[in-house]
Amino acid sequence: MLIVFASAKLMAEIFERLGQPGIVGEILAGVLIGPSVLNWIAPSEFLTALSDLGAMFLLFRVGLEVKSSELMKLGGTATLVAVSGVIMPFLFGWSILLAFGESNNEAIFVGAAMVATSVGITAQVLSAKNLLQAAASKIILAAAVIDDVLGLLVLAVVSGLTRGKLNILELVFTGVLACGFTVIIAKWGTQAMGKVVPHMTQNLRVGEAQFALAMCLLFALSVGAVYTGVAAIVGAFLAGLALAETTAPRVRDLAHGVTELLVPFFLTGIGLHVDLTAFTDPRNILLAAVILFAAVLSKFIGCGIGAYGLGRVDALRVGVGMIPRGEVGMVVAQIGLGFGIIKQNVYGVVVFMSVATTIVAPPLINIAFRGLMQKGVKEKEDFRIG
Repeated sequence: MLIVFASAKLMAEIFERLGQPGIVGEILAGVLIGPSVLNWIAPSEFLTALSDLGAMFLLFRVGLEVKSSELMKLGGTATLVAVSGVIMPFLFGWSILLAFGESNNEAIFVGAAMVATSVGITAQVLSAKNLLQAAASKIILAAAVIDDVLGLLVLAVVSGLTRGKLNILELVFTGVLACGFTVIIAKWGTQAMGKVVPHMTQNLRVGEAQFALAMCLLFALSVGAVYTGVAAIVGAFLAGLALAETTAPRVRDLAHGVTELLVPFFLTGIGLHVDLTAFTDPRNILLAAVILFAAVLSKFIGCGIGAYGLGRVDALRVGVGMIPRGEVGMVVAQIGLGFGIIKQNVYGVVVFMSVATTIVAPPLINIAFRGLMQKGVKEKEDFRIG
């Protein structure tokens, strides 16, 4: 824990001083101390658990900053962004692997690995820059939640097709369950918590009662999300969303403290999975470069087209914000490797794509949202002068 946390914060400090997002430094810290370079730390179940908790608390904190009523208004645009941002990356990944002479099943799995967005990375950047209230930020968050549900369905279809056991009834049931859970919590969670939280807080005698209640909801909805088929981080985000309008500042401060402790393990954990030995073959280097370019371009164009109704500037911001794949792409590749469908070298390429899109996204988000950041600074200066 000392090595991971300290190296993450040291690299973050270096990158901030160089004018780059600290989040990039924390991910690269994982590459540096991981098996590929210094080999001080290897991925383990313990670090994976801390990483998962970090991602959950990060999304919970983000949910606390967003009102569900505002998010629901953007549902149509967010759905369009998510759907177009799923179709294009899948087609890009599938066609590239076929062009490189790989099997159809392997190509399908790589296409599936390029589909889902890892909202944790974008959320961390937007939260650090106080940009969560921007229209493009809300679209990104809503679209990423929908994206997770769609990614689940794509993975289910791909797994069934490649093994010749596609169960349509099971697929429909999973889709309905996942969509129902997400919509119900997003739509009525805030109303329910508005009645429950004040009543329970008055009657509970434990210390930090409201924080304890918030933690119970966080873990309960994360478990519920997993059992309905979507990621735990979606449940964590929905828990924050449900509490956003009733939570006291004290709870936000406590959640922020826990998040600051755990998020470095999430970010460094991404870097730990990089295996540079996969790139001793020039063909793999070329494949990795093409896949990375396609992964960035397909999300940028696909999601940007879906958000074009917001205007060109916001469409650009949404396209950039949906680029990171993070741990989601690695999970899909791991499943393909377990089935014996994806070869070890292709698995290395997919992991590289997942990490590289996570690293390139923060600087691109900084550029895309620069106008809003400059506006925020000017407003603060005007306020001080006033």
